[in-house]
Amino acid sequence: MLPTPPRLNPKKLLLSKWTAASPRNKEKHFIVTQLIEPEPPDIKIEFIELEAVYSGRSFILPWHELTDPHQWLQGWK
Repeated sequence: MLPTPPRLNPKKLLLSKWTAASPRNKEKHFIVTQLIEPEPPDIKIEFIELEAVYSGRSFILPWHELTDPHQWLQGWK
């Protein structure tokens, strides 16, 4: 049984820690390094930048994907 999806506030995601449910290339632990601010600024945040702790590789994804327990677990597990 998978844990219930976390309730997230996109503005509080910066520097939060995540674990990949199915690690690839030894990349298991990630940290949110940037909130991608939309233009104009009064629009809600849609994207974040995640960085793999092991390799330093970073990528951008919609922050809503972090609520999928099949892909992401909150914290470092």
